[in-house]
Amino acid sequence: MERVGVIDLGSNTARLVIFDVLDGGYFVTVDETREGVRLGETEEDGSLKATRVLQAINTVKTFKKICAIYKVDNIQAVATAAVRRARNQRTFLNEMYTATGVRFRVLSQEEEVGYIYQGVINSMDIPKGLIMEIGGGSTKFVYYNRRNILETAVLPVGAVTLTEMFCHQEGKNPEECSVDMEEYFKGLLQSIDWLKEIDPDTQLIGLGGTFRNLSRIIRKITKYPLDMTHNHVINVSDIYGLYDNIKGLDVSQRQKIKGLSMVRADVFPSALSAIKGFLDYMDFDKVTTCCTGLREGIMFNYAVPGTLEKPITDVLGHSLLTSVAHLNCDPAHAEHVFNLSMQLFKQLRVLHKFPRAYLKVLRVAAMLCDTGKSIKFYNNAKHTAYYILNSNTYGISHKDLVMAALITDYYNKEDSNWNSWKKYSDYNIISEEDVAAVKKLAVILKLAQALDASHAGVITELNCDVLGDSVIMKTELNGDASLEKKCADDVVLDFRRVYRKNLEII
Repeated sequence: MERVGVIDLGSNTARLVIFDVLDGGYFVTVDETREGVRLGETEEDGSLKATRVLQAINTVKTFKKICAIYKVDNIQAVATAAVRRARNQRTFLNEMYTATGVRFRVLSQEEEVGYIYQGVINSMDIPKGLIMEIGGGSTKFVYYNRRNILETAVLPVGAVTLTEMFCHQEGKNPEECSVDMEEYFKGLLQSIDWLKEIDPDTQLIGLGGTFRNLSRIIRKITKYPLDMTHNHVINVSDIYGLYDNIKGLDVSQRQKIKGLSMVRADVFPSALSAIKGFLDYMDFDKVTTCCTGLREGIMFNYAVPGTLEKPITDVLGHSLLTSVAHLNCDPAHAEHVFNLSMQLFKQLRVLHKFPRAYLKVLRVAAMLCDTGKSIKFYNNAKHTAYYILNSNTYGISHKDLVMAALITDYYNKEDSNWNSWKKYSDYNIISEEDVAAVKKLAVILKLAQALDASHAGVITELNCDVLGDSVIMKTELNGDASLEKKCADDVVLDFRRVYRKNLEII
């Protein structure tokens, strides 16, 4: 295992994220920290301000100490728009290296956009998307389809630069400044000729600190029951409502907004004005927030070199195997349990009549059903459900994650406290139909787990015949399956109770 620290020196914020690179091409986040440096606030001639340079150097010194504490093997340090455009770039980089020993790589626009795309495309299952990333000094757009980039564009303004341009005008209140920024940003969008030509089924993906803060605020306002930003779908009407409420507030009032980072309180309205201008210009009704961008893009290319040529094909599968590797579960057993679950799902479809979409839910539950035991055997059902709900698993919706967690909770216990899950149906994340499906899917998972009780994969194929009030299950073997059949017999009563059929295993 290798430990890597990624330092991202942006126009607004400096961030350090520490990753563990696991065998097999997986990585997990160990720790992260950030500090507002505001390098995007430059002198009139375009040079970085001396005070901001000193702040950035001190921040990187702190980051380096944290890396030493965590015994980081390799530091990847990159700088983006503010340093890229600075007239005193070379002087700054030399001062930084002399003071910290950290050598920064200044990313070109193309490299920055490429890493942003890598972070998104390897963590989301959205076939056709438009990525919008608002940084401190620039705003990036990436339009893709079928995992191929079609168009990109970079506007030379971000949260910090918009604030500098519009929020210090004499005689204008915050609301007037916000309206000016909206109109200015709309004008810049007209220079992107392909923007109005995107396909109508394209989904908008929001990336960066502004969208993360936006998601947190909306979740608190709406009392959203999941504390998860990645894949959070926000209605545009909620964004408009928030914008109307805060565009006239001063900094001290914004700092009281729950979910808004203190270091972003002064520039958040500027970024939100840009988002409002963009949404007015386009025709989206929803935005899906993404938590993986430049830093994760760097790590995908580092830990999974194949992504340099081609994105990960199976985003969900790679993410699930990352969890399995991180928690030292048995990957062969996890995949075989899912294989058996899939066979049962298909062969019992005449009984359950579930859509194929539930296979994704079953896959998550099957692959992660042992994760709770790696935390503690006792109450492992609770640990498993909690892990799934907070796993930030890539390539799956919040609804499907909730269903997978509920399946493992029900599967691992004789009965489940449905009241503890009611908040998800109250918020319309899952429906009554989904809850009813959980019981049948849980029995499929329980049976599949029993059929690989020895973790040896001795039962390779299943063939189920539904005859009257019975289901005859024939098994193909590759070894001694006495333990599997004994454990499977213990599921017969559950099967009869849920499917109203007798189960006979041959």
